[in-house]
Amino acid sequence: MNKRIIGKVLLYIFIILSSLIFALPFIWLLRSSFMETGQIFILPPEWIPKPFRWQNYKEALSVYPFGRYFLNNLTIVFLVELGVLLTSTIVAFSFSRLRWKGRDLLFILLLTALMVPYAVTLIPTFILWKALKSIDTYRPLIIPAWFGGGMFNIFLLRQFFLTIPYELDESAYIDGASPLRVLFQIVLPLSKPALLTVSIFTFMGVWGDVLGPVVYLNSTEKYTLAVALANFVSTYTGQWNYLMAASVVVTLPPLILFFIGQRFFVQGITLTGLRG
Repeated sequence: MNKRIIGKVLLYIFIILSSLIFALPFIWLLRSSFMETGQIFILPPEWIPKPFRWQNYKEALSVYPFGRYFLNNLTIVFLVELGVLLTSTIVAFSFSRLRWKGRDLLFILLLTALMVPYAVTLIPTFILWKALKSIDTYRPLIIPAWFGGGMFNIFLLRQFFLTIPYELDESAYIDGASPLRVLFQIVLPLSKPALLTVSIFTFMGVWGDVLGPVVYLNSTEKYTLAVALANFVSTYTGQWNYLMAASVVVTLPPLILFFIGQRFFVQGITLTGLRG
């Protein structure tokens, strides 16, 4: 019994130390946001600001219209999340719960899209959106989410849907239910962990996206938070305390979302590989 207790204590110590190591960059970011620039790079480092400069946040957020950029981010994230969850669930349901000729072959072909780097298709995609007169609009950032929701999300949801007993579908079909009714009334209520996992992945990807807005947006008032931070570095060189304060504000929403849904997130990732 003593050996078991000692083993658990050592395990918890190891987990806590490992967690601190992985959290160290964020801790460094947080403490730097309350310091003057001269304090940030002192060796050996000071981990407690003396004094706390709370005004860093006010001054940093007044440099750019971060309020407008925050609303821009929320608009894009909301519309992308809506498109991804709606279309990826329908496509994944078709690949996992419906039987039709060539289903598995088409799914394998679509999986090859995961091996194509985004940069390879960037130029032809830009030419397409330019021909559609959609440059300097949010359409290139939002509309693709409404056409399938991304192959990774389809794959993740398909694998999760396969873990749900098919007998539930058959019972509903016997009662006269349509496939869409089976999807929205049976499959989706049982798939909350997977749906939340897709939501978190999508939120983090869109919230921190720099390349897409830089390529497609020209107007300053349409920028997102990630682009504003990138411009902050080049415009206000050396004001690291303001940059750290702005970075903390930008980082908090996805961090809070992850901590709220981490239980479902881990469950969704764990269950997606139970059946092939």
